[in-house]
Amino acid sequence: MSSPEPAPRPGTGRWSWATLVGSIRVGQAVITAVLLAVGVVRATIDGVPLPWVLALGLVFLGWYGGGLLLGERTADRRLATWWLLGLTLIWLGAVVVSPEFVWLAFALWLLAGFILPLRWAVPLSVLVLAVVILAPVVHTGETTYANVIGPLVGGVFALGISRGYLVLVRDGRERRRLIASLVATQEEMAAVQDELARMQRESGASAERTRVSRDLHDTVAQSLSSVGMLSRAALAGDDQEQRTRALEQIGALAAEGLADARRIVNDLMPAELESTALADALARMLDRLSDETGIDTTLHADDELPPLGIDAEIALLRTAQSALANVRTHAGASRVVVTLADAGDAVRLDIVDDGAGFDASRWDARGTTGAGGGYGLRSMRARLRELGGGLDVESAPGDGTALSAHVPLRTAGPRETGALR
Repeated sequence: MSSPEPAPRPGTGRWSWATLVGSIRVGQAVITAVLLAVGVVRATIDGVPLPWVLALGLVFLGWYGGGLLLGERTADRRLATWWLLGLTLIWLGAVVVSPEFVWLAFALWLLAGFILPLRWAVPLSVLVLAVVILAPVVHTGETTYANVIGPLVGGVFALGISRGYLVLVRDGRERRRLIASLVATQEEMAAVQDELARMQRESGASAERTRVSRDLHDTVAQSLSSVGMLSRAALAGDDQEQRTRALEQIGALAAEGLADARRIVNDLMPAELESTALADALARMLDRLSDETGIDTTLHADDELPPLGIDAEIALLRTAQSALANVRTHAGASRVVVTLADAGDAVRLDIVDDGAGFDASRWDARGTTGAGGGYGLRSMRARLRELGGGLDVESAPGDGTALSAHVPLRTAGPRETGALR
């Protein structure tokens, strides 16, 4: 009398542990019914009154069937033990009436192995065996070797089958536990993967927002700032030729800003790098600065620079754009010198002006905490650090400013299509 085994799930194969265990239980019930029928028939043939025989058979069958039904609803081991002891007492009463009921001993041996721990199953099985051997002697006064050897072999066999059944049941439960654990683990892993994917999407979105904000600051914002300065200068002056030139410059800046905005949206390389080398792009930027502000500009670029990856070129170009925008807006400089050089294991971009300067130590202290202004300088440093490079700033009030940006060559790779060597 044990808890029922669940039926195998569809698609798990023709045979499974649950199928085998269920077959054993059905076989046990069939064997018990057959042995009871044999005992009833033989006892009737031996002259035992039919009402006695039928009554004993129905009591045994009813108690046995009730135990099976109860076993479908509970797995209480103590209740099963008392049920087995009651069935054994009914069997003893039947054997007293007729020795032919000893056939049911095989069913008792099976149940003892199923229900009781081995330390209790063996004594009960020995007791049943003793009754089986002594019953013919008590009823007829004689016995045979077959009446001893047969029950002994049958008892050992039945007990062995029942213990093997328990092993199958434990294996089946362990398999179900492992399967449930694997399913739970897979569900947890799926949840973790979903969470990681969500975090990666959020991280990627945050990085993209940071990149776009830097690109907008270094391109569109600087172009708009220059447009504002030129428009104010044009409005303040009376020279028509100067106004015309300012409007032309404003148009050129607006066109470049629009091109930059489109390329930022499409995540393409900067307009300045689309069909030219970095040094040429820097030269055009300096020429424009000189034309618009009258600042004397100089570019020193090594003739044989090592190949740069597009990310490194963009970082250096944006650094130059932001630095020159600061010179235009804040420095009040009369001269700017830009140097692009091969530093062995890195490419270095130096931008030096003779303007008003500022307290670089205070800016650096604010930059480490993210407080205060200087977004452009912090943006330059962050962009370069993403590539393993860095930005050094030297300045003092009234003593000009020197910026030195570097990008290690290990980040450089083949340029994408559209960039020149």
